[in-house]
Amino acid sequence: MLIRVELPQHLRQLAGIPTHELSLPLAPPITLNAILDAIEAAYPALRGTIRDHHTQQRRPFLRFFAEMEDISQLPLDAPLPTSVAEGREPLLIIAGIAGG
Repeated sequence: MLIRVELPQHLRQLAGIPTHELSLPLAPPITLNAILDAIEAAYPALRGTIRDHHTQQRRPFLRFFAEMEDISQLPLDAPLPTSVAEGREPLLIIAGIAGG
């Protein structure tokens, strides 16, 4: 099964990815952890940029969206919505903006 993932520009640039969307082959169950493992395996430059090396938790200024819903607070091993798991909809990884 091919899973679709959209990454923010700074991560695409770091990994040398020319397009806005990745397609990754994954076997069920499709979870955030499985997707992040696949991204880090395919693009080693992204290790530690989406989740912390030690805690494996999401980096503070990145958010995950599936079906237009923020799923950043879900456990990383929770199953993703069927539309994402089947590759019909992409998992969006969005960079947050901070400032004052």
